[in-house]
Amino acid sequence: MNRRDFLKISGPATLFGLPALTPKKLSAANVPAKKSLERIGLQLYTVRDFMKEDFAGTLEKVAAIGYKEVEFAGYFENRPKAVRTLLDGLGLTAPATHVPISELREQLDATIESCNIIGHRYLICPWIAPEERNPDNYKKLADFFNRVGEKCRDAGLQFGYHNHDFEFQANDGPLPYDILLASTEPGLVQMELDLFWIKKAGNDPLAYFEKHKGRFPLCHVKDMTASEEMVAVGEGSIDFAGIFARAEEAGLRHFFVEHDKPTDPLKSIEASFKYLKQLQF
Repeated sequence: MNRRDFLKISGPATLFGLPALTPKKLSAANVPAKKSLERIGLQLYTVRDFMKEDFAGTLEKVAAIGYKEVEFAGYFENRPKAVRTLLDGLGLTAPATHVPISELREQLDATIESCNIIGHRYLICPWIAPEERNPDNYKKLADFFNRVGEKCRDAGLQFGYHNHDFEFQANDGPLPYDILLASTEPGLVQMELDLFWIKKAGNDPLAYFEKHKGRFPLCHVKDMTASEEMVAVGEGSIDFAGIFARAEEAGLRHFFVEHDKPTDPLKSIEASFKYLKQLQF
């Protein structure tokens, strides 16, 4: 081997008695595997008008699209056992349900019983009326949520709270959402983070994931355009891949598509499902 060939093979490092540096080959073990959502859920509020007219038929259409999980927002006078039978027959599970705060105050025991029959694991309060939205009352609500959370825990359920944007509006003090997080016990009150509303309010879900690790087992997946319109998932600008990549830190396990006022609900939920099915993060 002549000097010229030697230099081609060994490079400068060998000339100085140092081990030759060779490019590291990438293998499947070196490259982090991309993830995708194992289960995609639907908040049935999106198809509420159809549910009212044809409860079973609407659930059949949801299952046919490919959804595996649903979150209820009312049962339209269907009994819990009938709901459970229908879900089982369609291969659907219903990890969560939304329950008005009035029902939590007046019918909590009956609500918990229905949840267990249907197979819910999370009982979610979805809304606080405007007259209750003041700093002092948020602390009272937090105490109430802790008590509800205790009863849910004793019955094998997890209580949670779902946000809109008003919880991120400051009123000469801490954000209401921060009051609720600080004043409730994590084991008793978990959070269902609505990604549209927190972004619309100008806040960063990733910052909340970091500060309150494991506190967000559920989320609502709804998209927003640059002009803050709600659209089918994938038609807006929210970086779902970036958010879902932090799912472990957040504690996220359930992802429910939602659109509050879609022009064509079935078309909207199908487009959202197709987008999320192919999404990798």
